[in-house]
Amino acid sequence: MNQQLPSDEELIPRLLARDETAYAQAVSAYHGLMVHLARAIVGPAIADEVAQEAWLAVIRALPHFERRASLKTWILRIVSNTAKTRLRHESRTVNLEDAPGGQAGTDPSRFNASGHWARPPAVWHADTPDDLLASQELRACIDASLDTLPPMQRAALTLRDMQGLDMESICKVLEVSESNGRVLLHRARNRVQAAIDEFYQR
Repeated sequence: MNQQLPSDEELIPRLLARDETAYAQAVSAYHGLMVHLARAIVGPAIADEVAQEAWLAVIRALPHFERRASLKTWILRIVSNTAKTRLRHESRTVNLEDAPGGQAGTDPSRFNASGHWARPPAVWHADTPDDLLASQELRACIDASLDTLPPMQRAALTLRDMQGLDMESICKVLEVSESNGRVLLHRARNRVQAAIDEFYQR
């Protein structure tokens, strides 16, 4: 069973003291999310490797952590940077924010200033969430849509809609301005919604 993670004020000094229990708690709390974020940016093939690289970077950098953000946000920022570096090495021609087709189909009017749906998609009200998830074809459609998103859009969507991070934390993790973070999220949501719309128009 997972124990409750101590507060940053308690956990960080224990990590600095190389407390093995503290490390086990941190890994239990954050490793899955680290892999999830890495997968969003670099894909599944090297996501675990990126997460392991990020842990090494966390251990090396922890004595210099200035606590301007939460430990979780700081760790995810290291994951994001590690993943983006690996992605650039894997494909130097990829523009992280725009390729492929980052601006296609964007409709900012779908969202309000806080980044939520201005008018929730009608189809998402037609069934319960359980009914939607039960549709294997729809799930496959959504997964395929996510796979086509540019890495930064996919990362923003993963952090916000799948992991529940607030926009301030997402922008710190991805090292983008708030306006750019919202654009990334809007574009990602719009493309996924377009895929859902197309699925129901078949």
